[in-house]
Parts: sequence; C-alpha cells; structure tokens
Amino acid sequence: MKVEFSAIPKAFSGNVAALVGGDKQLLGAAQAIDKAGSGALGRAMASSRFTGAKGQSLMVLGQAGLGRLMLLGVGKGRDLDARTAENLGGQIVADANAAGQTSVTVVIDAVKGSRLTPGQIAAHVALGAQLRNYRFDKYKTKDKPEQKNSLTAITVAVAGPAEARRAYDRLSPAIDAVFFTRDLVSEPANELYPVEFARRAKELAKLGVKVQILGEAEMKKLGLNVLLAVGQGSSRESQLLVMTWMNGPKNQKPVALIGKGVCFDTGGISLKPAGGMEDMKWDMGGAGAVVGAMKLIAGRKAKANVVAVCALVENMPDGNATRPGDVVKSLSGQTVEIINTDAEGRLILCDAMWYCQEKFKPQAMVELSTLTGAIIISLGHERAGLFSNDTPLSNKLRGAGALVGEKLWRMPLGPNYDKLIDSEIADMKNVSNGRDGGSITAAQFLQRFVQPGVAWAHLDIAGMAWSSKGNATCPKGATAYGVRLLDRLIADNYEK
Repeated sequence: MKVEFSAIPKAFSGNVAALVGGDKQLLGAAQAIDKAGSGALGRAMASSRFTGAKGQSLMVLGQAGLGRLMLLGVGKGRDLDARTAENLGGQIVADANAAGQTSVTVVIDAVKGSRLTPGQIAAHVALGAQLRNYRFDKYKTKDKPEQKNSLTAITVAVAGPAEARRAYDRLSPAIDAVFFTRDLVSEPANELYPVEFARRAKELAKLGVKVQILGEAEMKKLGLNVLLAVGQGSSRESQLLVMTWMNGPKNQKPVALIGKGVCFDTGGISLKPAGGMEDMKWDMGGAGAVVGAMKLIAGRKAKANVVAVCALVENMPDGNATRPGDVVKSLSGQTVEIINTDAEGRLILCDAMWYCQEKFKPQAMVELSTLTGAIIISLGHERAGLFSNDTPLSNKLRGAGALVGEKLWRMPLGPNYDKLIDSEIADMKNVSNGRDGGSITAAQFLQRFVQPGVAWAHLDIAGMAWSSKGNATCPKGATAYGVRLLDRLIADNYEK
C-alpha cells in the first residue's frame, strides 16, 4: 500500500477520515466539513452514541463533495499516544477494506494535551495502517474480490508533512520486519521446515547481519544432544541458526535473543490429539519473532551488539523418535529424563541457550517461545508470560511491551516449583508429575541452563503468536508478537 504525506487541503474530496476529541469536540478538518455541511456532523453525532471517546468511530454519508466520511474519536488529548495513533491507522484501513475503498485521506489535526506533535501522530497513523493492511494469500487461486484488500493508497494530510515523512521513515523498518515474521509463521510446514527457515534467515545478511547455520553433524560434534533428540524422528534435518549484529561499542557485551523454532509439532511419540494439530505450524513463533527483531535492529542500523540463536526442528513420530523415559546428556553436561516428548520446546532451548552463553558471553539473554498451553489458561490471549531471574531486565521488558502494545505479565519462580522437575534417575525431567503450574515448571527447567551472572528472561508467547480474531493493527493470523518488543528493549536500554 502506498503512503503519502501532504499538507492539509483547503477543500476535501473523496473518502476522508477526520479526528474528533472527547465530548464531541470537532477538530480542524471535522469543523470545516461540518461548517460546509451546515452542521450535518453535529446532527449525525446527536443521533448516535458517538461522543469522540477513544476508539469510537462514526460513518457519515452524503456530505457534499465527499465519498465516505469517517469520524475517529481520540478522547482526551492525553489519551493520544503512539499506540493509540497506530490503532487509528489500523481502524481506518480495516473500515476502508470492508467498504471496498481503494484510497482514503486521513486528516491529522493538532490534539491539545497530546505529547505527540501532529507530524508524529501522522507517522504512527501511517505505520498502524500499513501493519493492518497485511494479508497472507500466496496460496489462494480463487480469491473473491471482496476477500482481498482493496485499499492501495492512503494520504495523510498534516501541517508539516516533511516532519511526518521523516518520522515515518524512522518507523517504517518495522513494517518489513513484522511482515517477514508474519510470513514465516503463516507458512505451512511442508513449505517452511528447518532448512528452509534457515535459508530465509540468510536474507538478513544483506542488512549486515552475520548468519551462521549449524547442521546436525556439527551439533552432534559439539554435544547439542537434547536438541537433536527432539528432531531425530523427522526426515527433515534440524538446524541451529546463529545471527550476530555487532554495531555497538567494542567493549559492550551483547544482548542475546533465543528463539524456539519447532517448525511442526506432532508431539512426537507423546502424540497430540488430531483436532487442531494443524495449528502447530506456528510453533516456531518464537524463532520467527527473533529473526524479525534482528531484521528490524539491523534495518534501522541500531548502535548495539545483539546476537540471536534459534533452534529449528520438527517433532515427528517414527521408529527413530525419542521415547518417553529416554535419558539424554545436554550440552551443559546435565542429564535430562524425557518423560513427555510433547514438552519439546524446553529441550531444544536448553542446548541453544547454553551454546549462546558459551560462545558469546552475553550480559542479558531473552528467550521467546510458544512453550506451554498452560500460559494460555493463566493469561488468555491478552499477555505473554514473563519469567525472569532479574527484576531490572523484567521491568525493561514490561516497559518496552507497554509502549508497542505487546503486553507482558510477570510470573513466579521458586525452589518449590523447581523441585517438581527433579528426576530419580537423571539430573532433571522435562515435565513434572502433574499439570499444576505447567508454565512455571517449564520456566524452572530453562532456568537450570542459565549461567551465573547472566540476566535472563523467558517469554512464553503461546497465547500471543497467533490470533483467531486479530486486533487494530493486525488481521487474524500470525501477529509477529515480540518483534517490536525486542527492538524497543534494545533501543531504550542497550544502544549507545
């Protein structure tokens, strides 16, 4: 979709979206349109429940010279922050596509009380519009016209369009990064398997990211036995994807990002029920988010040192698959009794985390994974679960998530939970004996592979990587949750 920025015109035509403050306060463009229409907008608001509150919208037809006029409530000025502006952009696009519009002009007036300038508001509106206009339809051959996105152009009219364009150019690398991740997560498993995932990640080399891929022979030689145990039932080779972006001070220890990349999860010998198993193509959502974050960090030339390691496997059942009860030695030297082969994410992550710490000596390590269904029972699809051994890192993540609309909720850890994964014949088992605290015991397992002095956080994004409903800036499907969160974490806390 083409985005343009222009000065506010003296007269309006075509399809227009205009802002309204709380208590039905018409702002500049809406005031002018209302005056030209002899108070038609006031009468329309009086006959509806629209008050201009944040998130409200009202469609008004029949204004002279206009196609469809969309009034957008921004509430009180202090309500209009960056995230709200992005939601406005998404709201406009969703409405325009539903109505079959091909173009729309959004008029951004100054909003008293907002901390954003009109140019900044305009830039975030344009960003939200682009994010909402995503569609994964590469395999559709008989798409009906009404199912396609009709909107091809959006003009954002604002006083000072040059400022808006500069602000938008700073934000726009997020679009390609988010779309890259959404594409990865949306792909079916017959098209996106570990080797293919790694191949696509090589595209980041064009941005200056150093990309290294370890195959099974290399991992076996190094001793990543637990990771390999998960993928040994698949005919597809497992991979370890290693990416580095070292654009910060030479003496700065890197921040490490770790991603779970189970390109398809049958559960292995502990086979999942058939119903809904097709959704397990997105069990690589954590790795997808990490790759997208690296694309964004490199795309905006971040002045930071960041490394990323993604464990890529398929979890399949065959005669060579890992059996429940098998004991495997991890890269760390600790042994794991694999009680349930469907608790595979923590198995591939433990070796990936240890490899990363040994090789890069990071100051902090943040891991993302669609790890447990238990976290969805706890938090639904509103927040990802956050587990951490470091309160400052936890607070940084929560702050970054709040700013980009990717919310987190910190969950507990503790010795009594940790005892639940003690094994009688090995150092640990990969699940406890019961279902209690399933997301917590999974985090406790991972914590056993965090080296002393490393600030660590585990984000369980099982309820956030895919949306059956969508939201203001994301249609239903892959969300790319974590891409902007990780980038904001780096930008606000680790750039020099």
